[in-house]
Amino acid sequence: MSTALNVLKSSDFESDQDVRWCPGCGDYSILAQMKKVLPEIGVPPEQTVFISGIGCSSRFPYYVNTYGVHSIHGRAPAVATGLKLSRPDLSVWVITGDGDALSIGGNHFIHLLRRNVDLNIVLFNNRIYGLTKGQFSPTSVEGQITKSTPMGVVDHPLNPISIAVGADATFIARSVDSNVKHLAATLKRAAEHKGTSFVEVYQNCNVFNDGAWSYAQDKATRADATIELEHGKPMIFGQNRDKGIRLNGLNLEVVDLSEGKVKEDDLLFHDEKANSVLVYMLARMRRPDFPEPIGVFRDVAHETFEEAIRGQIDSAVSKKGRGDLQRLFNSGDTWQVSA
Repeated sequence: MSTALNVLKSSDFESDQDVRWCPGCGDYSILAQMKKVLPEIGVPPEQTVFISGIGCSSRFPYYVNTYGVHSIHGRAPAVATGLKLSRPDLSVWVITGDGDALSIGGNHFIHLLRRNVDLNIVLFNNRIYGLTKGQFSPTSVEGQITKSTPMGVVDHPLNPISIAVGADATFIARSVDSNVKHLAATLKRAAEHKGTSFVEVYQNCNVFNDGAWSYAQDKATRADATIELEHGKPMIFGQNRDKGIRLNGLNLEVVDLSEGKVKEDDLLFHDEKANSVLVYMLARMRRPDFPEPIGVFRDVAHETFEEAIRGQIDSAVSKKGRGDLQRLFNSGDTWQVSA
């Protein structure tokens, strides 16, 4: 860890590799905020590992001066789980995209979340396959024209936050590439969580799906189109902060605060420790009927996968003693092969 005599700086995490993303890509912003946050986390580069799959976002390990693994399509969670089990002292990050994590990697993504391995997942969601030049992805919207859907997407899009809730993830958050202060704060919160932290980032692909998240990125619209979740505070949004979210029976509804008929105390107060049902309701809030939430949806404590595994190992050793591999190899039926 860093000390007063050896304070970490962003430059300590600066790679010597040229960053090769398309000019204007939202990945640059995510990389910049990650480099800003890493020194604040206090884990030195030699104890930090970035693991990625395949896609534009998966070039990330080359651009940070840490250990890294550019693994195979959709399997970064499996590689990261193995690393964390063998080296629990390391700070492990999984960098992935909507195609890498939710298509070929969907199975691995879900099981990583449910196991609660103590690592961090950052999912760059641009609603498109960028590296392979513009095919539709699991998060592409219905009707979207892409290279592989010239008549429009017919699939219903996946909601990454909903999947995380369904897998009972212990830390779930969302941010936006252009909202740099919010993004940095969210990444730092994720790093502080013990267990699997999942952060979805709305990220713009200005070549193949430009403007997919314009309503959440543009300062002129984002106040009305998004709502920032703050633990213990009423759910208020709008350019003039004159709208709110209220729980009406089993349904959420948008209410007007400007006339004074509805008070702040009548609104839903965000609770990061709330049960999964309420978190799922927030995850399903979508435009145009609702603003889309950004911030931390859920942050709860639960035993990590490594703790459970190591608990089993310690229990077995206490009962049976430490294993002897050579003895195991030579136990039971054996054969001698001669020429």
